[in-house]
Amino acid sequence: MYQTPEDRPIYRLLTGADDRAFCERVSEALAQGWRLYGSPSLSWDTAENCMKAAQAVVWHEADVVK
Repeated sequence: MYQTPEDRPIYRLLTGADDRAFCERVSEALAQGWRLYGSPSLSWDTAENCMKAAQAVVWHEADVVK
């Protein structure tokens, strides 16, 4: 099995408001050794009146097929 930071699963979906904080979370994951998996997704949240973003990441050692 793979050793990930904080024993997280090898797949993670990062979500949040499409802002600097979200971009920093994705950047931090990449710096830790995660890699992008697929394209980001954006959706307008009418309840919060803001754009929400999602980006999947996988652990760099994982053999994941797209």
